[in-house]
Amino acid sequence: MDRPKSAKMKNVLEKLSEDKAEKLLKKYGITFASHILAKTPEQAVKAANELGYPVVMKVASDDVLHKTETGGVMTDIRNNKEVAGAFNIITRKVKKIPNARVDGVLVQHMFPGREVIIGAKRDPQFGPVIMFGLGGVFVEVMKDVSFRLVPVEPEDVKEMIAEIKGYPVLKGVRGKPPVNFKALERCMLGVSRLMHNRKDIQEMDLNPVMINEKQAIAVDVRILS
Repeated sequence: MDRPKSAKMKNVLEKLSEDKAEKLLKKYGITFASHILAKTPEQAVKAANELGYPVVMKVASDDVLHKTETGGVMTDIRNNKEVAGAFNIITRKVKKIPNARVDGVLVQHMFPGREVIIGAKRDPQFGPVIMFGLGGVFVEVMKDVSFRLVPVEPEDVKEMIAEIKGYPVLKGVRGKPPVNFKALERCMLGVSRLMHNRKDIQEMDLNPVMINEKQAIAVDVRILS
């Protein structure tokens, strides 16, 4: 017997749009890098000059969950010619993805600092769990991450940060200053509060969060409900 359409189970998570995700992060005190949506190479060049070089460019599409893997992200773009070229490359690559709607390309100022990842997931057995680790190879290959059940307290996030193997990178090596740990802790506490309060949110990733001696800024976000 065929199942009626009205009884169809929701087994596919829905990704929040960039704008909705940004508003949600702001509500919980999480700083998200400002960006400008460009629909043409000319608009992208104008946006880059307004935001200031260097810039990062990434595809604007609710249908693309993993932007980097699909060629939808380009970094360290430093002049108008590179911006126009990056716009064309990104849109050309993403259009090869079946059924992917492309709204344009987001242009974002490129912030200096060290990359970290802050993630969270609603486990069916334990409830919401928050994860922290360094970005790049540390999380993808070395699996250098820490976990806690949500909600967490300030002491919990301090412990999470200190227990990863890459902690010395954040403390400062080879003459680099330590990162702003207070800003990083505020960001992690904001993610914890969000997951605790919003039961509809199933997964979220802030990857990367750029952290330096002054601030912690999320430059890419993925929120699934």
